[in-house]
Amino acid sequence: MHATHNRLPENIRAQSADLLNLHLAAAIDLHGQVKQAHWNVRGPGFMAVHELFDDISGVVEAYSDKIAERAGGLGSTAFGTVQVATERSFLVPYMLGVTDVDQDIFAVSASLAAFGQTIRDAAAQATVFGDADTADLLTELSRGIDRQFWFVESHAPAKTDVRAVRK
Repeated sequence: MHATHNRLPENIRAQSADLLNLHLAAAIDLHGQVKQAHWNVRGPGFMAVHELFDDISGVVEAYSDKIAERAGGLGSTAFGTVQVATERSFLVPYMLGVTDVDQDIFAVSASLAAFGQTIRDAAAQATVFGDADTADLLTELSRGIDRQFWFVESHAPAKTDVRAVRK
């Protein structure tokens, strides 16, 4: 940890920094996955999904910045290289060669859902060890990821709900 006037105890700052760096790696990975889908999506609704993935990649990139800046503000180092992200990301790797819009929607929504769940879990962890500001940041990101997840899932093929068909 770097010298700082931040008044959070160093052990709390270190725990938060570890949590933040883990999610920074995943956010960098998620950004790459969404860009991969953006560049390669094909099929019906191409333009809408292509532009949606581009928008989401920008949102996720901004979240990487917020995560890294919080780590720095705690007196830590943000570990945000592609090499570190590859080594530390907990997301399932994106399958290369996907060229069908429905497969891309499925893959991106699965990654967004996984990232969103771990961000919620991390917010709870930060609360437990006493860093309300990190918890607040992670909660903000969770809401944003859930919104992006909703946008992507809204493009998924409709499935018939048998309960709705029955009267």
